Amino acid sequence: MRDGITNILVVGIGGQGVMTAAEMLARTALSQGYDVKKTEVAGMAQRGGVVSSHVRFGPKVYSPQIDAGEADLLIGFEAAEALRWLPHLRPTGVAMVNTLRLPPPVVSAGLYDYPADPIADLAASGIEVHAFDAGAIAEELGNSKLVNTIMLGAISDHLPFPAEVLKASIVEGFRAYKPRLADINAQAFDAGREAGHAKTTTHRSAT
Repeated sequence: MRDGITNILVVGIGGQGVMTAAEMLARTALSQGYDVKKTEVAGMAQRGGVVSSHVRFGPKVYSPQIDAGEADLLIGFEAAEALRWLPHLRPTGVAMVNTLRLPPPVVSAGLYDYPADPIADLAASGIEVHAFDAGAIAEELGNSKLVNTIMLGAISDHLPFPAEVLKASIVEGFRAYKPRLADINAQAFDAGREAGHAKTTTHRSAT
């Protein structure tokens, strides 16, 4: 974090909830009095294409774009997409990654070779990697659509405001529009927060 600005890069595959997670982060930061800028890019318009969102907030933010080497947090909804965006993360940054392997259409089109073990490659880079199966956690809770809330819970202790602030923002949103899903999303947030601590893979390069 520089100049009080937090840079968060959210990446994954279309249909995973990447945009929703980024929007929730932006709204919560805004509610805490931060200046917020956000941008979204869909590599392919249809479901299944690669998707990324840049979220920046701080005392004053002039551009939504996160340059290479400037992200404080990389939230990867899909393992290879997290690896592909690794150059945008600071050496001291944190990658929170869903271990899901879901090759996007750019792979079948021959434009990108899917890595053999993206999580191992991330860890070997020397950055701090927290990797866990968010989909399995969602299935255990009985709803496969909980992945984005799980991922937000996982990164909640790496934000410049309390984890409970983000949790309350998510749960209150569901209470207002889909009240029957409020409690299960609260559980998903807590489960993700625990996974973000317990399922940690780190590798520090030799100096």
